[in-house]
Amino acid sequence: MTFGEKLKEARLKNGYSQEELSQRLSVSRSAVAKWETDKGMPDVANLKALAGLLDVSVDYLLDDENTLDLSVIREPVDLTGEKGLIKKAKAKDALVREKFSDYTVYPLSATKKLSKTEKLRDNAMMLFTAFLPGIGCFDSGTDIVNALENLNNTFYLAENDKKQFFIVVSDEFMEIRQIATRISGKKFEIGNYKLVKVQKPL
Repeated sequence: MTFGEKLKEARLKNGYSQEELSQRLSVSRSAVAKWETDKGMPDVANLKALAGLLDVSVDYLLDDENTLDLSVIREPVDLTGEKGLIKKAKAKDALVREKFSDYTVYPLSATKKLSKTEKLRDNAMMLFTAFLPGIGCFDSGTDIVNALENLNNTFYLAENDKKQFFIVVSDEFMEIRQIATRISGKKFEIGNYKLVKVQKPL
C-alpha cells in the first residue's frame, strides 16, 4: 500500500472525514486530499501528528524500509516568472547545482507506484490509447497521467562519498530529504516513487 492508501484507511478506521482531520491538524482539506492521493507529503510535524491522531506509527505510514531520514528542509523558491518548460527546467537545474555545488547531482525520472485503482485505470487507458494515433510515445495510460501530475515537480539525487539527498523542486519550493540507506545503481525506489537516473550528472 502507498502512503496515501494507508493514511486514508487509518482515517476511515478512526471515523474522521477529510474535513475533520484537516481541522485537527490545522491544514486545508485539500492538503489531506493531496496526501491521500499521493500527490504530496506532510512535513515532519504533521506526519507525527497524523500518527498520533490515527493511532499508527510513523514507520507504518512511510514503510519505505527507512530509505529517507524523517528530517526535511523545505525552502521557498519562485519560478512562476519563468516562461516555458525548458527555461523552467534549466532554472531548477541551476538552483540545485548552486545548492549542492560540492555534490554530484543527477536528474531523476519519477514514476509513481501503482495502487489497485491506478492499475485498473492503467489497463483502461492502455486499451483506450491503443486506438489513438500519436499516443504511442507512452508505454501505458499511467505514464500519461504521471507526466501530467509531475509536470510541476522535478526530482534530483545529490551525492558525495558520505551523504545522499533526494530533492524535489516545484515552482514554489525546494524540498530536501537526506537518504538514510545509501542508494546505488541507476534504478531505485523512494517512498511512493520509482526513480531512474536519466542522464549524466548536471
